[in-house]
Amino acid sequence: MRIFLTGGAGYLGSAVLDALVRGGHHVDALVRNSERAAQVRAHGGHPFMGNLAEAGTYAHVAVGADGAIHAALEYSPRGPRVDATAIETLLGSLSGRQRFFIYTSGVWVLGPCPTPVDESAPVNPVAQSAWRAPHEQRVLEAAGSGLRTIVVRPGLVYGGSRGIVGDLLRDAANGLVRVIGHGENHWPLVYERDLGELYLRLATNPHASGVYHANDEGDERVNDLVNAIAAHMTIRPSIRRVPLTEAKSKMGAYAEALALDQIVRSPRARALGWSPSLHSVAGNAARLFEEWRRGREAA
Repeated sequence: MRIFLTGGAGYLGSAVLDALVRGGHHVDALVRNSERAAQVRAHGGHPFMGNLAEAGTYAHVAVGADGAIHAALEYSPRGPRVDATAIETLLGSLSGRQRFFIYTSGVWVLGPCPTPVDESAPVNPVAQSAWRAPHEQRVLEAAGSGLRTIVVRPGLVYGGSRGIVGDLLRDAANGLVRVIGHGENHWPLVYERDLGELYLRLATNPHASGVYHANDEGDERVNDLVNAIAAHMTIRPSIRRVPLTEAKSKMGAYAEALALDQIVRSPRARALGWSPSLHSVAGNAARLFEEWRRGREAA
């Protein structure tokens, strides 16, 4: 298949790109500059220059695709508006034939869930992800007339040198890890390669549609992650627990998201035959630290 991909040089998107290329697909990846283009090319993708906020720079490429995967996210105040533009552009470009559109959301749209929830759970987003809920709904409502639409809610992605877990590894290597709140909250997590494999299954299964969660179901507490990572450092780092009110004053709504207690299940993804290869950050801390170190050196 010929697949259009946004975010192909990003953390999540590069894992998706790798999986699609391994699956033998042609991937046209939207990039902002020549540096990102070189990264996509090195992973076997076909980059082209464009701007996610400007539909005219990429709509013509998406029209020729068998499906599109939207994995990009602009981390700025205009990010939600840019995301909405990308959704409308891609839905419009894909209409009229048997094609697919996969939208990347996230588990924070579920809000607090200290007992297990699956894809049937109602959304209850924290402020950091409140804008995601209507975007999910727009994508799901667009299904029909040959177009199947999918919403993926990844857990916090780990592996390599980027992401929130990557930040923990960096902080531990630098000697100080800050934990928001008491640290007894659970983080839903997913290994980057495993996440990429789920996108590949969703793109190639003609019956896949609707909402899919993606996490390893390890139900790990933040304290467990931090302690396991700290134990693998040459010099054990200091661990400071920052009260949520203090963290919110410095980090805003992002702090509340990091303090969420979430236990998430992915039965719809598993029904497709998806089975994560890794089920624990704490149990693979040494391996993940080595991945992080190699990634930092390569960067």
